[in-house]
Amino acid sequence: MYTLMNSLTYSGAAAPRSSLQSLGHVGTGLVRPECVLATAHGDLYSADWRGGVAHRLPDGTQRLYSGRLPGGAGLRPNGIALLADGSFLIAHLGAEQGGVYRLMRDGRVEPWLLEVAGEALPPTNFVLRDAAGRTWVTVSTRLVPRALGYRRSCNDGFIACVQPDGRAAVVADGLGYTNEVALHPGGAWLYVNETFARRLSRFSLRSNGSLGARETVTEFGPGTFPDGLAFDEAGHAWVVSIVSNRLIRVAPDGSQTLWLEDADAEHLAWVEAAYEAAQMGRPHLDGVRSQVLRNISSIAFAGPQRRTAVLGCLLGDSLATLALPVAGAVPAHWNVA
Repeated sequence: MYTLMNSLTYSGAAAPRSSLQSLGHVGTGLVRPECVLATAHGDLYSADWRGGVAHRLPDGTQRLYSGRLPGGAGLRPNGIALLADGSFLIAHLGAEQGGVYRLMRDGRVEPWLLEVAGEALPPTNFVLRDAAGRTWVTVSTRLVPRALGYRRSCNDGFIACVQPDGRAAVVADGLGYTNEVALHPGGAWLYVNETFARRLSRFSLRSNGSLGARETVTEFGPGTFPDGLAFDEAGHAWVVSIVSNRLIRVAPDGSQTLWLEDADAEHLAWVEAAYEAAQMGRPHLDGVRSQVLRNISSIAFAGPQRRTAVLGCLLGDSLATLALPVAGAVPAHWNVA
């Protein structure tokens, strides 16, 4: 039976605050829109495995900006970042190699970051440009194939920081399948989802872009695999879980409120058994059973007051939307036309 679960116990309110019937959808024909960005002008951008970025304009029309890597291979965008000139940074989730590439709207593609400290970037998960001009890049695991990282024991993910002058360095290592990162609205912390360590962590952010020691903000229980991450203006983190299609609001003290869920209990039990046995693989991510949501993976706050959640996903061809009672924090790209 498909259900909005309220049997999970969190230190915050346990019951979901939204129903599946309250969801809307925007966009059509998208291909693996894993990461989504919104702007003040009403534009929505999503990563698209047709080789670039899908753009939903304020009038509802769509465009696709796509290109090919030097040598002719296709881009496999996972995370995307919108730059001030309208171009994009693409975290390339290649089968064997990754890197960050810059995609122009006319289809030109150029390498932007292929290695750090002499180490070629493995398949690359996420890229974030902050208001200070720094760029944060995450690699989930160095294991090949990446599915070997779908384990509680995974501890080889890392975060790299590229300074405005182009200097790049690994600033955090030994993470449990590094996924999305986000800066706290106050600017003092960098938060990161560690998907298969099942925790939200944070690092104090120094003025030179280096990080302090890792701190655990909260740990998640069965069925939650944290992927996407964004903050609201009150400093609460909104965490998106793959597999269970959960949206969880995490308070500054780490308490959790389950806001939304679309999952099948039998399927979650199957995934949990595989996870606990260190046998989780692609079928557990690609065969998600749900009613409406299609393996949600990211969140952006959209609309004039940033009170509409837009949810990226791994398996759908559109983006789910949900009205929220709080406003999202302003991202660095918010006013890019």
